[in-house]
Amino acid sequence: MNDPLVTIIMRSFNEGWALRETLPALQAQEYRHWELVVFDSGSTDGSVELLRAARPRHLVELLPHDYNPSRVMNERMQRARTEAAIFLNADATPQDRNWLRPLATALQDPHTAAVFGRQIPRPDCAAVFAHDYVRCFGPRRESAQWEHFFSMVSSGLRKDVWARRGFLESMQYSEDDEYTRWCRSEGYRIVYCQDSVVMHSHNYTPHQAYKRSFGEAWALAAVWNGAPTELTQPGRVLVGWLKDAGRDFKFCRRTGRIREWPHAARIRWEQRVARRAGFKAGWAMHREPVTA
Repeated sequence: MNDPLVTIIMRSFNEGWALRETLPALQAQEYRHWELVVFDSGSTDGSVELLRAARPRHLVELLPHDYNPSRVMNERMQRARTEAAIFLNADATPQDRNWLRPLATALQDPHTAAVFGRQIPRPDCAAVFAHDYVRCFGPRRESAQWEHFFSMVSSGLRKDVWARRGFLESMQYSEDDEYTRWCRSEGYRIVYCQDSVVMHSHNYTPHQAYKRSFGEAWALAAVWNGAPTELTQPGRVLVGWLKDAGRDFKFCRRTGRIREWPHAARIRWEQRVARRAGFKAGWAMHREPVTA
């Protein structure tokens, strides 16, 4: 066995329905030299029993209210005894025997700080979110042209880079985005491994979509290098929504899902309003001086 040992770190919370596929998919990997560390946030659906049966090296059981993403990420990295730490959400199911090798191989390069793999949506994924997966991970993914993009769902980090400066525990959202931006600023590479594929998606309600976008924008304010008005002008909400709605209309028409377009338009509006509000709140928290 010549492959270096890697640590697979899994986050789990009431995802037994997915673990029944994800855990066997791990066991089927062609890359065999790995160990499993799991953090479960108080599951009550039988997930813990499934995880114990997988015989992880560590199974850490947290109470739901004790879960702080950045702190847990740092604790995960501390528990990894290998140079490469691979992250996999419990509800992200590897799609073939070759999920692990591209991630592990890319991390052997000391100039690569982080890697992330491709995600495809589940069959029941709503059109608005399925479109996002095409834009982020599709064959001609738009995310390659964005200022920055990273997803922790199926990913990996080099421990020696993380040891220089871990995840900021003051970040409640987008801690992975902030960390990988820092890695890039230090001259490290962030690598996309399109041959490493998992199935993963969520159908957020309008309220959940608002909350998620608010949090992401709140976090973005901490690392934004431009003027705040670039993201807070009221007109940007309407213009951005119209662009989003137009793209979604074309996607829904092209994929035969035109009946889902009104739902997509509603989700996009919630996201756009939330981004403006979240960025303003984040800027006030991260950037403006506190006065008595």
